[in-house]
Amino acid sequence: MDTIRVERDARGVATLWLARAEKHNALSAQMMTELEAAAGELARDATVRVVVLAAEGPTFCAGGDLAWMREQFGMDAETRKRESRRIAGAMGALAALPQPLIGRIHGNAFGGGVGLAAVCDVSIGASGIRMGFTEVRLGLIPANIGPFVIARMGAVRAREVFMNARIFDADEAMRLDLLNRVVAPEDLDAAVEAEVAPYLTCAPFAVREAKALLNELAGRVTPEQVDHAIEALAIRWQSDEAQEGISAFFEKRKAPWAG
Repeated sequence: MDTIRVERDARGVATLWLARAEKHNALSAQMMTELEAAAGELARDATVRVVVLAAEGPTFCAGGDLAWMREQFGMDAETRKRESRRIAGAMGALAALPQPLIGRIHGNAFGGGVGLAAVCDVSIGASGIRMGFTEVRLGLIPANIGPFVIARMGAVRAREVFMNARIFDADEAMRLDLLNRVVAPEDLDAAVEAEVAPYLTCAPFAVREAKALLNELAGRVTPEQVDHAIEALAIRWQSDEAQEGISAFFEKRKAPWAG
């Protein structure tokens, strides 16, 4: 795999690294396909007890890859729906991991990067992180990640940031339930390790079954929700606003509504 890498240690801890540091780990079509495949492989590996989701470089994930967005600009609705399923597939595969998934979140996390933090069972953030659902600035909507972030945040908290593209810091992300804890950047690895360690004292398949039970009792993201979100984004792409917003972004000018 070219855009991610997986490390395993003797304890049964696997670290899934986003490995496009030079692109701020933006979610390209290839990365999303590779994330889904890697998550599926880890899910089937009985020797893996805990998974850590981390990122190389200064940025956790800048959101959707610009080249991927540019390609979608000229696609028809059905092709865009197929492309949308890439990110829905990656998010769904990570959310479906039977092992606990611990997020190591640092730098910036925008759009799809927030979605990745949201699918983790526990997300530990470095102070100084900046997060936001920036899609509406472009005339788009945070649709494909929507079911997962709302399952994490709840509708009341999501209403504060889901529709206004406001950038928020680590402390607010914790208040919004997107992060569980915030630590100094130099303490991030130790904090992740402290989160991982208790699982290694537990019966591994009891942990898996406890997670499965929790998911059933809390309510999983459904295929119908994912389909609805994909359809909503496809419709939004067809709008004059989206076409103007994406054009303005690539032409490095303000959209008409930017003020």
